[in-house]
Amino acid sequence: MCTQSARQKKPVELADIFSQYADTYVAQHGASSVQYKAIHAITNCRTAALGGHTSRCNHCGALEIAYNSCRYRHCPKCQKTKQIRWFEARKSELLPVPYFHVVFTLPHELNAIASYNPVLIYNLLFQSAWATVNTLGHDKKRLNGQMGMLAFLHTWGQNLSQHIHLHCMIPAGAIRVVDGEPEWKASKEDYLFPVKVMSKLFGKLFLTKLVNAFNAHEILFKGAIMPLSEQQKFMKFSAQLRKKSWNVYAKDPFNGAEGGVEYLARYFAKTAIGNERILSCDNSQVTFKWRDYSDNNKIKIMRLDAHEFIRRYLSHILPSGFMRVRYFGFMSSAVKAKNTKLIKSLLLPEETSVSNISPILEVSSAMHSVLHPLNITSTESMNLEPRVSKMVKLETEKEIHFQSIKTSSSNESTVELMKRVVGIDIELCKRCRIGRLEKIEVILPHALQRQSAWDTS
Repeated sequence: MCTQSARQKKPVELADIFSQYADTYVAQHGASSVQYKAIHAITNCRTAALGGHTSRCNHCGALEIAYNSCRYRHCPKCQKTKQIRWFEARKSELLPVPYFHVVFTLPHELNAIASYNPVLIYNLLFQSAWATVNTLGHDKKRLNGQMGMLAFLHTWGQNLSQHIHLHCMIPAGAIRVVDGEPEWKASKEDYLFPVKVMSKLFGKLFLTKLVNAFNAHEILFKGAIMPLSEQQKFMKFSAQLRKKSWNVYAKDPFNGAEGGVEYLARYFAKTAIGNERILSCDNSQVTFKWRDYSDNNKIKIMRLDAHEFIRRYLSHILPSGFMRVRYFGFMSSAVKAKNTKLIKSLLLPEETSVSNISPILEVSSAMHSVLHPLNITSTESMNLEPRVSKMVKLETEKEIHFQSIKTSSSNESTVELMKRVVGIDIELCKRCRIGRLEKIEVILPHALQRQSAWDTS
């Protein structure tokens, strides 16, 4: 039993559920290598199994043992500093323009195919979402320029069921070239593109890519989806999906652009559920809180069989090496820093002097040929062919005022970061609140500890 009571100080964690029920779950249902790795990492996180160190207060002499974290990207208990650094880096890149929070959701009919083909389906989702935004952004009747997008993959709903969707942060505008000069074309502050148009185009692009993958024999058919391996049945399945209304949701992000990025950062270093939502696990049952968006966002309690809870959680473990955060258009990683400076200089010319920007690109009549003046590349390029590239020269005497004092640095220690951002001094003695903790001993992981001569285990 790992239930939480009023007298129990230590709350129930995901690691407790795995410790008690994961072995029987794997024995009965099996687990892939990445799922087993997740179970192993989360179970051992901050335990003696991974080793750690002993610290002593230099004032009162109190001893404290701290075990190492697993640093696994799905773990709900560690990587807080990584999450903070990611959030601060994205916050420093925000443009002084409105942003839209756009969500692209796959129909649940695709869940079974995604279960056997996660990499394929997730990649098609990223590609189709960006192709939708990029196509409409280059429409001459709309912005007629290159847009940018930050996309974050979520595969779960609040009750841990399969709900595959992308959360996207999109600046309200595009960069384009007019008469040889770069220009920022702003969209309406409360309107990006018609949602119905985005939904229809998104569904069409995704299904086109899915059918192409079927014709190229890239889809693995197993279990319940085996009948779809027949071409006639698959085409009927895709035809039914074409008739559906694909769900695309767009609105202003809650608490502005910074609030939108902060929302995404919550799941940068964990998946599906945090320990704070787990209430108890006893009698082979797990109880947790969830928010029912279909019922006025009411907080409800769900109780699942422990094995079913583990199954749902493990279904959201991403394939090894899969990147769930991606950047597109003028926000692509290779050119983001350069393009951010250019766009800010166009938006706040009184703060920045930009010189030697010569006619760099010509605007073609083709739909997707409006190019960024600084060699914009996209994760899913739309035949962008920049002809000339020149660096933008910024006055060294002036700095853009919204590029505030550098809040984080790669050289900043974890102690300094936590003290600055969270206001907690992790080296301060918890007992006397005066002295500082100093490491006096390293604790080796169990696998590296030397066994005693009489240990016959």
